[in-house]
Amino acid sequence: MLPAFNLMRLRWAPARVARAARSIGTSQFYPSAINPSQAEVNSGQLTAQNLEIAIRSLFHDGLVVVTDVVPHESLDQLNKKMIDDAQKLYFRKENSPFNYNPNNLQQDPPPMKKYFDPQIFLNPIATQITSTALGPRPKWTFCSGNTAMPPTAENPPTSQPVHSDADFAHPNHPFAHVINIPLITMTPENGSTQIWLGTHKDTNLLMQEGQHGERASGRIIFEELEKRRAIRPPCQPIVPKGSIVIRDLRLWHAGMGNRTDQVRVMLAMIHFAPWYRNPMKLQLADDLKGTIEQEKLLEIPVQWTSEDVVLDQYLNRGFGNAYDFSQGESAHG
Repeated sequence: MLPAFNLMRLRWAPARVARAARSIGTSQFYPSAINPSQAEVNSGQLTAQNLEIAIRSLFHDGLVVVTDVVPHESLDQLNKKMIDDAQKLYFRKENSPFNYNPNNLQQDPPPMKKYFDPQIFLNPIATQITSTALGPRPKWTFCSGNTAMPPTAENPPTSQPVHSDADFAHPNHPFAHVINIPLITMTPENGSTQIWLGTHKDTNLLMQEGQHGERASGRIIFEELEKRRAIRPPCQPIVPKGSIVIRDLRLWHAGMGNRTDQVRVMLAMIHFAPWYRNPMKLQLADDLKGTIEQEKLLEIPVQWTSEDVVLDQYLNRGFGNAYDFSQGESAHG
C-alpha cells in the first residue's frame, strides 16, 4: 500500500479556493496529487517513491497532478500577455479559434524568449515523469493552450462534449502525454477540466462520434458515457496555481464553462514517445535557439523563424483538428 502522506486526491469543494485547495482525501473519484519537497523542486527530480506514484497514477487513472513546482512570478507574466491575446482572439467571433463553443478558445502562448521560462515549458519534473512513462527523450512537438472566457449574455457558460483527443487510429498502450499548466488556480467555477479517470484504457474508436477533421470529433457517445458514469463518474478538481497536470492523450475529458469574470488560461503541451512517429514541429522564434539547444531531456523538432514572423503568425495558427497527432500510418494495435 502506498503511504498516505504521499498519495493524495484533489477534491472538489464549493468553498473558497484557499481552503478548497487543501481539501484532500483518498476518494477514487479524484486524481492523485504529489506534493514534492523543496529539495525535489530545487533538483528538478522527484524521489523514486514519488516517481512511482506518478507512474502508477498514469497507469491506473490516466492522470496525475504535481503541485507547487512552477514559479508564480513566471505564470503571472505569461498570464497577463495571454489574457491580452485572448481578448483579441475572442472578438474575432465566428473566426476565433474556438473548440466546440465560442467561450472555449484554443490559444498558443507567445513562442519567444521574453515569455519562455524553462520552468514552465521545459519543467524537468514533468519531463522526468513522461520520459519514465514513455521512454528516454520524448518528443515535444505541440504547444498551445485552452482559454475559458468569462460568460456574456450572448455566450453563457457552456461545456464541451466529453471527448478524447485521440480521435484517430492509435496504439492501445501509452504513446503520448499532455502536460497542462494552469496560469491561475483552476476551480469548477472558472472552468476546471472535467476528467473521466481510467478511460484512457477505453481506446475503441467505435465509442466516438465525429470524424477526425471535423470541429467536434472525438465525442464519446451517450450510451458509453452512461455506462462509464455508473462505474466511475467524472470529477472537476481544483488544481492550485503552480501545479502541473499530466494526462494520457486518450483520456476522456471536457472543457467546462467559466462562470467567473476572470479569464482562465491553461497551457497544453504534448510529449510523444520517442518511438512514435508523429511528424509535427514547433514553430519558435530564433532567440530561443540557445535555450532549446541546451535541453538534453527532450527531443524538440523546431521550425525556426524570426521574432517578427512569430509575432505575426502565432495567433493565426490552426486549432483543434487542424493538428494531426497520428503517425500518418496504420501502426496501431
